Amino acid sequence: MLLLGPASALVSQSRSVSPPGAKTVSKPLQLSWQKNILTIRGPHVPGETVEVLYLEAYCRPGSTDRDWKETVIGHTTELVEAAADGSRLHLRCTLRDGVRVEHDITAGVDEVTFRLQAHNPTDRPSQAHWAQPCIRVDRFTGEKQHTYLNKCFIFLEGKLTRMPTPQWATKARYVPGQVWRPRHVPITDVNPRPLNPLTPSHGLIGCFSADEKMLLATAWEPYQELFQGVIVCIHADFRIGGLAPHESKTIRGKIYILPNDIPALLRRYQQDFPEHADKKPPAP
Repeated sequence: MLLLGPASALVSQSRSVSPPGAKTVSKPLQLSWQKNILTIRGPHVPGETVEVLYLEAYCRPGSTDRDWKETVIGHTTELVEAAADGSRLHLRCTLRDGVRVEHDITAGVDEVTFRLQAHNPTDRPSQAHWAQPCIRVDRFTGEKQHTYLNKCFIFLEGKLTRMPTPQWATKARYVPGQVWRPRHVPITDVNPRPLNPLTPSHGLIGCFSADEKMLLATAWEPYQELFQGVIVCIHADFRIGGLAPHESKTIRGKIYILPNDIPALLRRYQQDFPEHADKKPPAP
């Protein structure tokens, strides 16, 4: 199990006020998984359920301008254990190169916590550098492919910025979509969709519900990129960075489902991912 480090200040926090009538959360969320779809349920969840393609793909480096079939490392996912009350799932991914990734997923009242351990039991290095949990937000936002963009947000220069963000990119090997790359990830190693030239302030991406009273946000550590997708989806893709023979790495993530209170969201994010506030650009 992973332990969270002490909180540290974020670079900047946006101000927001919870809209009147935001739902009071009392009962925990519930989880289920079937046919590669993780379903999050709760009476306070806009649309009642959120589906996550979990996981969409494990990927090799050098992905920015390459055929997607050459980037993806084939994998299978199996359900190892599921709590009867929907509070916890244990999944196992087996990659075609032999890597195994154990996923411990637990539900809270207003969040889902992911604790992963990736292990390479083989005598060969693994090129598994990043992976994609695809969060489908059509029910949550009440919108369709061509109308949900303005419901989505990231943070630029410490401020919440709705999409389409400035300098929206439109050219890439595959279109549409939009990728935001953090400084610590090589420009050659991201999703082959249009790459926005702006750097996100941190690893948080989210969207608002149809009535703007609730928000959904997600983050991972380590994180690879933020991505607005081809279907009605958002991504905070997590980073593995490859695995040497017999090496293990731990990864953690969150999905938050909260009242629309941006300072409260940022406080939670600060506590859960203190490393993201401390990211510094590499030396020249």
